[in-house]
Formats: sequence, C-alpha cells, structure tokens
Amino acid sequence: MLSRLGPCFPCRRRRAEEHSSERGDHLLSGTTMRNETDGVKQNCLLSVFSFCCTPEAPTSNPAATDGHPPPTEQEEPPNESLAYEQTLEKKLFCEAGRLLIAREERLFGEIQEPEAPTGHQAEVTELADCRRVLLDLVLQTLRLSLDPGEAGAAAALASAVKAVEQEEAQDRLWDQRGRKPPVWRPCAWKEVHDSTLRGLVEERMDNPSTPPSAVQAGQSSVQVDVCAMGRQMKEDLLQVASVVRSCYPPETNICHLYIQAYHRTFSARLRKIADFGLEDKDCTFLLRWVNEYYPLVLQKPQMAGEMDVAALGKLLPEELLKPLEDQYLSRREEELTTFGGRILEDAKDKWNKGEEPTREDGCFVSPVSYDIIQLINEMVTSAEKVVGDLQKAQTITRQLKGIMHRFKIFQSDVIMQNKASSRPVVKAHLGCIEQFRDFLNTKRNLFTEEVGKDCLLVLTDMKLSAQAYLLKPVHEVLKPEYRKLGTSGWLNKNLFNRLLGGIEEELQGLQGSIGSCHQELLGKLHQEVTVEYVRRLLKGAKLKNEEQQAKACNTVRDNAESLYKLFLKMGSEDVWLKDILTKIAEVLRLQDLPAIQIQVASLGADHPDLSEKQLSALLKLKTNLSKADRRTVTDVLSVTREEWSTAGGRGAARAFFSEVRVK
Repeated sequence: MLSRLGPCFPCRRRRAEEHSSERGDHLLSGTTMRNETDGVKQNCLLSVFSFCCTPEAPTSNPAATDGHPPPTEQEEPPNESLAYEQTLEKKLFCEAGRLLIAREERLFGEIQEPEAPTGHQAEVTELADCRRVLLDLVLQTLRLSLDPGEAGAAAALASAVKAVEQEEAQDRLWDQRGRKPPVWRPCAWKEVHDSTLRGLVEERMDNPSTPPSAVQAGQSSVQVDVCAMGRQMKEDLLQVASVVRSCYPPETNICHLYIQAYHRTFSARLRKIADFGLEDKDCTFLLRWVNEYYPLVLQKPQMAGEMDVAALGKLLPEELLKPLEDQYLSRREEELTTFGGRILEDAKDKWNKGEEPTREDGCFVSPVSYDIIQLINEMVTSAEKVVGDLQKAQTITRQLKGIMHRFKIFQSDVIMQNKASSRPVVKAHLGCIEQFRDFLNTKRNLFTEEVGKDCLLVLTDMKLSAQAYLLKPVHEVLKPEYRKLGTSGWLNKNLFNRLLGGIEEELQGLQGSIGSCHQELLGKLHQEVTVEYVRRLLKGAKLKNEEQQAKACNTVRDNAESLYKLFLKMGSEDVWLKDILTKIAEVLRLQDLPAIQIQVASLGADHPDLSEKQLSALLKLKTNLSKADRRTVTDVLSVTREEWSTAGGRGAARAFFSEVRVK
C-alpha cells in the first residue's frame, strides 16, 4: 500500500506543511482566501482523486491485486479528478461536494471498525484539506451574496447553498449510523453558514457605503452615521428579497434570518448612540428612524409577509426610548407655547397700532386661529410619527389651555379699551372662536379629553363676552322702546313698530362677522329682545277682563310674528322664540281652567327652566283668576317639571326663562 501511495504522498505532506500554520484561519478567511486555496485546489485535490480513482499499481505480491490484472504503464487516470477541478472552476459547489461525499463514503462508509485503517490516513488527510478548500469557496460566495452580482453569481450562490444542505444531510446520516464518524463529522456547515451571514451583516453595518451625494449639508455626524447604516440595511434587504431569496429553498426563510440579523445589529449600533446625550436635532432624528423610517423599510412590498415586524420589537428598549421621547416632547411643548404666543403677540401689536383686521367677502378675519390650528395639527401629527404613539404626542398640547387664556385676556383688553378698532377686532375674533371650536370638536384625537374640555370652556366665555360687547350698544339704543312694552299705551297703540324700526337700524351695525357667526349673533339679539319683551310683559298692566285679555293675546301674537319676520329677513331662523310668545298669548286668551293647565303644561315641557314665580306673574295679569286657580295651574307646572326630571331631561330643551328676571 505504501508503495502505491509513494508518488503522491510527499507532495501531500509538503503541501500540508506549507499551510498547516494557516489552516485554522480557513473557515473565516476573507479576501485572502482565494489566493490561499487556489494552489491547494489545483494540486492536492488532483492528487487525492488521482490515487482514489486510479487502479492499484503492480506489486511483487499477486495477492495485492486482489486477482485483478495490473494496469499497463500507459494507462491514464479516469476523468473524475478533471471533473472535480472543473466543478470548482465553474463554481458548481454542490457537485464538488457530492464528489467529496462519495469519496468519504468509499473511505468510511463500509468500515465497521471504530478507527479507520491507518493505511488510509494519507487519503483522509487529503480529503480533509479538500473539504476545507470547498468550505472556503462556499463561504467566499456567501460573503459576496449581498453585492450586486455578476453573471452567474446567483447560480453560484444557489450551488453553495445546496452544498451546505448536502453536508447537513451527511451529518444526519452519520448520526444515524451509530459509530464513530470521520474527524470532520459533524461539520455543522449550517451553523457556519448562519454565523458567516451574521458576521457579514455586522461588517457591512460597521462599514456602510456612503455615496457623496447621500450626505446632506448641515447633517450632524450622528445623522450621517445613522443614515448610512439605514441606507445599507435597506439596499441589502432589497438585494436579499430580489436575488438572494431565490437561491434558497422556501423553508429556509432566509429573509427572516437577514431581517433578524440587521435588526439586532442596527439596534446595537443605535444603543451606543443613544447612551450619550444627544442634541434636540439628533434626538428627533434618532426617534424618527426608530418609529417611522425603519418600519417603512420592513414594510416594503418586496419584504411583505416575510416575518411579523411587530414581533421584532423596537430598535431601542424602553429604558433608552423614554428619555429621548421626554426630551423631544418637552421641546415640542415649549415650541408650541412659544410660537402660539408669537401669533397672539403679532395680533396684539397690530391692534395697538390701530390697524383693523383684514376683510374677506366683507367680513373681518384674523389669522390667529388658522395659524395656531396649523401649528397644533402639524406638531401633533409629526410628533405621533416621531414617538410612534398618539397618546404620547397629545401631551404637547397641554399648554394649549394657556394659549387660549392668553387669547381671552387679549380680547378682554380689546373690549375694555373700546378703541375705534375694537369692534372690528371682536367681530374677527368671533370667527376665530368658531374655527377653534370646530377644530377641537372634529380633531379630538389631537388632544387629551381634559385639554379639549378646558379649551372649549374658555372659548364659550370668549364668545359670550364678544356677543355681549357687540350687542350692548344695541340694547342701549332700544331701551326707551323697551320701557313701553306691557303698558296700557302698548296695548292701545301700535308702539311696537318703533321698536322694530330701531332694531332694523341697529342690525346694520352688527354686520362684519363671518356668515355663521353673524347669524348666531342675530339669533342672540333675537333671544335677548324676546327675553326683554317677556320681562316687561310680566310686570306690565293688569288685564281686568276677557276683552282686554283677548286684545293682549292678539297684540303679543302680532308682535311675535313681526319680530320673527324681521330677524328672518336679516338671517336668523329661531322660530322657537316666536312659539314662546305664541304660547304665552294663548295663556292670556284662555278662560277655561283645564285649557289653561294644558297650555301651561306644554310651555313647561318645552322650557323646563320656567319657574313657578314667572308663571305666577303671568297668571296675575289675568285678574279674573282667583288665587286658588293660580295655585292649581302652578301645581301642573310642578308635576310637569318632575316628569321631565324623571325622564332624564330632554336634549332639545332650550334655556330661555332662566334669563327672564322677575322680582
């Protein structure tokens, strides 16, 4: 046997000695691997397959030939060694691995002894060296799999993957045999494969490619580094999805492996960055990558369905995220307060200079509400993306109540100083108040419930204050006409027309608010005039008989209709105010006690704020009603109010009589 190995063994021993000191580095060698393995691939493997496939050399012992005739001196080795070399040159790693496994089976597959015969040791050593060469080439192919491939790169990768699978299958086969395997079994190429890919990911994230055009002016070093890693990760994952995935069996789920590796590596790099104190700009940038940009990369159509993105978790743990979020949200809250204050200060400066608000379609308008609404909407929306949580983003609006209070103080100053430009400013504010209310009601998701309620209360106070300021001069002009209501002259003469004329004249001065606000202001005036009308009527002249009561009924009805038509012409459609006067008129007309009770019950049901004191004053106008009759009617009101309260109240019930003061 030794004489048969003589021609090739020295060569093998010499090559083994030449690279024995480097053999431990073969598994993880990088760019130098190709130079180290080329010679071995060309020489040692040819020798292995030369002696393993060549018939035995002639010897002096005929038994050594096992009865087979010795080959002639001119006989050439078969083409198996040439085929093996060609598989490596063509990067057919799967086929090369199959040849090595076949040789392994010839050497070990049929041997039952625990130790391989020592006569085979040279072949075993040679085969082990060739396996290292193949593994080096496979790993080299894996390391190049994320680079834009040349022609045939995908096929080479697919062959390398199959070679790994073959080795795993051979490991399992040896495990089933129940006897001592070759020294390289189990080889665990799958573990080497996975660790190689994880190492590749770490290397690429540590040294990402950054084209000069990708670096934007003004970016900090943190932003440049994070952008470079993120860009590298995105490009590599797209390469995995478009090319690498097709080189693996579906059950391998190679995308899952890469995504986990990049997630783990990217997370580790960001943790190091987050451990240091960051400026506000870098803090925001890092949070956006964690909560916005990174999820978008994993949700690319090419990556869809490869794994549960939520199961990966955040790139940063909660203990690192919370300080960053607190820093960001605190800064945004300060900015909202600052910018909102500037908007109000600009409006106040213009008013101090005597400037009137601008007009649009004949109406005074102010930019205050629009600017603040845009500011809030943009800040909360962007904050939700940055921190990835709407409830956390809502916290930046905590100071909105303070901004509304400053707006209220500004309006109070405008009203108190009562400058020439005060009325136009207040009319413009009515539009702002309406826009703020609509915003708070339709965009409730941007605020906490407490902030929304507090701001709406402030706005309600502002609206009532503005309306009172604009309507006060109107009532002062109409006061002389109010005094005539309910008197004997009002009943006998047509004095109400003068009141209507005064109202129509004053209505011209109320114009200037935007349409809906002007209509609401007219409705407010309509209600206040009706309240004053009822108040004067309840303390008016007594109606001594049925004729006077009928006349008073007709007068009240006519006045209600005239008042309604006037305000309807000007834009108010509050017909319910006319109905109140009509029902009061019916109480004055009716003489039958049960009929009066029915009418009072209807009036009390529609307006639960009608008090017994007010009803008593109305009934006292009918001097032909006894005290006992009045008591009977007021008892009906008590029952009606109790029923209304038991039923939980009516949502449509409007307050009216609560504004009517009766002594």
